[in-house]
Amino acid sequence: MIRPPFLQDGSKVALIAPSGAVELQWIENASRTLQTWGLQVVITPHAGGKYHRFSGTDEQRICDLQWAINQADIDAILCARGGYGLARIIDKIDFTPLLTSPKWLIGFSDITVLHNALSRIGVESIHAVMARHLCQESAPGEQLRALLFGKMPHYQVAPHYQNRCGTNSGTLVGGNLSVLYGLRATPFDLLPDDAILLIEDLCEPLYHIDRMMQNLRLSGLLSKLSGLIVGQFSDIKEDSSFAEGAYGIVSAATKDYHYPICMNAPFGHVEQNFPLVIGAKTTIQVTQQSCIIAQ
Repeated sequence: MIRPPFLQDGSKVALIAPSGAVELQWIENASRTLQTWGLQVVITPHAGGKYHRFSGTDEQRICDLQWAINQADIDAILCARGGYGLARIIDKIDFTPLLTSPKWLIGFSDITVLHNALSRIGVESIHAVMARHLCQESAPGEQLRALLFGKMPHYQVAPHYQNRCGTNSGTLVGGNLSVLYGLRATPFDLLPDDAILLIEDLCEPLYHIDRMMQNLRLSGLLSKLSGLIVGQFSDIKEDSSFAEGAYGIVSAATKDYHYPICMNAPFGHVEQNFPLVIGAKTTIQVTQQSCIIAQ
């Protein structure tokens, strides 16, 4: 995997909105935060736009994203928000400039589409907070700052009764479960062999989560993993058919496999959404006392 260079004082960041429409105030506040980190910020022309539910037309969003990828003097690309929209344009983007001029791409949720695309060509990226939470004082924001300037993640997660103990390593893949499900059987599908899979989700009925996990099981994807990190399933619609909730669904779908599983990890649509490098070698060590996630 290609690791983009870490940032330095004066590095340039492009702030884009490749998916849903985002309030311009969030973009401006995030820009100010990045500037306090000693970074230069370029806001792409359509980042603050609105076209139906998107930040711009497909063509406008392609233009902004492709420009940020192509510019050799851009060192990182921060996505302002997720939402929905990248599946409409992902096959129109040329990622090959990143092979010779790699740069950090940052975001989560719908940005999972981009993480998968970059994993496919062998370039690391960062699953992390975006504009709205970046401009708030928070531990995840400070952790992202530390990562961008060279400190790789190392977390200790509290134990969970549905964890599975063990230690294993692999390349980190994944992100939002619904987005991953939407990419199945496309050129941007997961590469699961010996990987550590990260999943999280938002506002899904429990039976939807079960359907998606059964897809991963029936396709054989779950059997190929080295480990599983299960982040936050936020604002989930309860269902008495699944009494043990989302984590119980994940546990049941993976019961035939023996790799370590870390549940209730601090990643997803929550305030405590800590950064991880997609594509990086990742070790998870799960015991009765804790879960260590190290990159």
